[in-house]
Amino acid sequence: MSIPGVSVVGDRINPGFKATKALVEAEDIPGLQALAVRQVQAGAWCLDVTVGPRGYKDFKFLTEVIKALQNAVDVPLCFDYPSAEVQEVCLKAYDPTKAKGRKPLVNSLAETRLEMLELVKIRPFQAILMASERLEDGAPKSNKLTNEVVEVARRLKDKLTKERGFSPQDLFVDVTVHSLVSDLEGLTKMALDAIRSIRQDPDLQGVHIIGGLTNIGNMMPPLKFDGVPLKQLVEDAFLTLAVPLGFDTIMGTPWNDFRTLPDDHIVLQTVRDFTQLTGLPAMRRLRQLWAQSQDAKSVAHQ
Repeated sequence: MSIPGVSVVGDRINPGFKATKALVEAEDIPGLQALAVRQVQAGAWCLDVTVGPRGYKDFKFLTEVIKALQNAVDVPLCFDYPSAEVQEVCLKAYDPTKAKGRKPLVNSLAETRLEMLELVKIRPFQAILMASERLEDGAPKSNKLTNEVVEVARRLKDKLTKERGFSPQDLFVDVTVHSLVSDLEGLTKMALDAIRSIRQDPDLQGVHIIGGLTNIGNMMPPLKFDGVPLKQLVEDAFLTLAVPLGFDTIMGTPWNDFRTLPDDHIVLQTVRDFTQLTGLPAMRRLRQLWAQSQDAKSVAHQ
């Protein structure tokens, strides 16, 4: 990790990753502990934790995993379940003394599940605020405009700080980072604009801004530029654009060598161009990049 002012919530204790799925299915607690240790050694200040759908019904196993992780590392844990019932299990299992007194992180709180605010009765926590959705006329709606994201962030921040005593520093606004290859609606540009607007909003001073960085490179072809995987370079390109705007917390894989790219880097130029396009023109711009990779050229000459 080499970007000053940016911290990482390690995302690997998640069966969405094949290796972690195997550990969960085998109930390999030492393996999960080793994965936690590796992430902390790589610089993660907090670890996101989920055992997938099993966590909704096997509370004993979920509790066992949380306690085992806390026996292996001393950083806070982030509980990744949109369910008050499951979060209650996680918070009761969590021992702040094993995290140097630091509070856990609840991932995530949204206007569509405000019942999760009652969890503060169990113990104090930090919260990820899901700004990508809102409650409108009693129904959940996806936010696709910058002002919608900012307004939700403002409402949630006010509710938590004024009604529940949260500090702004304990709040992480998730602007939602989308996969480039499926972004036909300009949602990547919207996320960048939202980061800028949140950081400049006087009512949101002190909050952190977070996003699941692993998402942006999902479904990217396995190409490389100067030996570096395209997926990693796309993550770096997003950070190069987002960090100066106020993005300060990555939900991602901590041993990735996150760095900013020089202004003339071909991947950064492509991502910058992509954010000004939508629909098929955006997809064509990505394909132009793929055609310029060394892998694509070597295949063409075989």
